[in-house]
Amino acid sequence: MSPETSTPSHSELLAAHAAALDLFGRRVHDILDDQWDHPTPCTDWNVRDLVAHLVSEQLWAPPLLAGETMESVGDALDGDLLGEDPVGAWEAAARGAREAFAAPGALDRTVELSYGPSDADHYCGQMTTDLIIHAWDLARGIGATEHLPAELVSFADRETAPYADELSGSGVFAPPLTPPSGADPQTRLLARLGREA
Repeated sequence: MSPETSTPSHSELLAAHAAALDLFGRRVHDILDDQWDHPTPCTDWNVRDLVAHLVSEQLWAPPLLAGETMESVGDALDGDLLGEDPVGAWEAAARGAREAFAAPGALDRTVELSYGPSDADHYCGQMTTDLIIHAWDLARGIGATEHLPAELVSFADRETAPYADELSGSGVFAPPLTPPSGADPQTRLLARLGREA
């Protein structure tokens, strides 16, 4: 985040992370038995793939925040992480990530990510934004409400705004779209990340 951009306090960051975990978790609980193979706006992922991606991300948080590296974790988190109980797998992974980020001093650490070292509070911001956006993706995939809480839209907007140009060519998200005139903040955020509300 650039120096000109206000950075949330650690308490604000943890509150946003917890709210994003809860939001995505509610969508996971909304999934019907026959919806796990439904497509999502993430063109390479169906509903099960999307949930597996978020479970994987949460499972990485505790070892990384404890000082491990991707190399030391190795292939321990490869393979089918959902098993026969995808909802239970999500709940366990989310609980572990929530506890890891909230541990005393966790957000003051440096973590080793795929692209190199990162401040843990920045890592938490990225994880929070990913949860927010993918909660919308999951909602669209299963026909649940697509409304995102205004405070989480604002958080994701602040998190992604400094990197808008980088995001457009990164391949992490689809190319940005032009939002309609007078679009609300959620629609503008989704358009920035290649999603049509």
